[in-house]
Amino acid sequence: MSERIIGTYTEGNPGPLLICIGGIHGNEPAGVQALERVFQLIDEEPEKNPQFEFFGTLVGLRGNITALEKKERYIIKDLNRQWTPKNIRRIENSPINELDAEDREMKALYTCIRECINTYQPEKLILMDLHTTTAHGGIFSIATDERESQVIATELNAPVVRGMLEGIDGTTLHYFNTKNTGIDTVAVCFESGQHDDLDSVDNAVAAIINCLRSVGCVASHNIENKHDDRLIKYSANLPKITDLVYCHDIHEGDDFVMQPGYDNFQFIKKDELLAHDRNGEIRSKADGLILMPLYQKQGNDGFFLIKKVENF
Repeated sequence: MSERIIGTYTEGNPGPLLICIGGIHGNEPAGVQALERVFQLIDEEPEKNPQFEFFGTLVGLRGNITALEKKERYIIKDLNRQWTPKNIRRIENSPINELDAEDREMKALYTCIRECINTYQPEKLILMDLHTTTAHGGIFSIATDERESQVIATELNAPVVRGMLEGIDGTTLHYFNTKNTGIDTVAVCFESGQHDDLDSVDNAVAAIINCLRSVGCVASHNIENKHDDRLIKYSANLPKITDLVYCHDIHEGDDFVMQPGYDNFQFIKKDELLAHDRNGEIRSKADGLILMPLYQKQGNDGFFLIKKVENF
């Protein structure tokens, strides 16, 4: 269990339980590195600032430890496509020797989260899932359909993508809600940049700290402006709110290959050639912005199309 827990911090003051998960995809270590740095900063803060107060509890967790060690997105299947009540019941009721690599990781991660809830007995749970992408071109947040998730995502000072849960299934954002956890729960995802970009770690640090402010764990006057400034800089000239238009699913044997050179939030035109698979050309179904074009072997989502929304 200790290997999974990156850190915990509480001063015993009432407040929410904020659980941050890094590395649920093993080729995305920036979230883990960012959490390690955040816990170091928080541990040092009371000495630097005697007026510092912390409300609630922060817990940082490693997602797919086996895949992180191998630096691969996953071993058998995508851990961030398995979060359904039915699948969790199956895993909980199966002998460990009947579970594959991601089943075991999910069982351990879910058990750890439940133990955190039981230990801290929070009135509210916020789950923040930290990711990076194969493409360059900007940071962004993914919100659920819940208003509070969208507000938290907006306050991270990064573009917010709505409707993503309609394009994919079985993510942490799908599962971690009030109905499934039994307590008031809200979830949000933050994409901090490209996998191998060192700035992705700093972006994730800034987002975690901003989230602590947004959910009431720390007061605004204890947050340095540099965190807001960093995220505002990386979000410059990007739309504040977008909605999902289309998700291109990849199936086994498709031999999907993305056209080179696409970045996140790049404008594309209807009928523009985006990729090829065994059936031939794949062209854009509409004008819009491309998001998360797939430039790695593993993954079931070829690309997403989004559109700018004028009003929140």
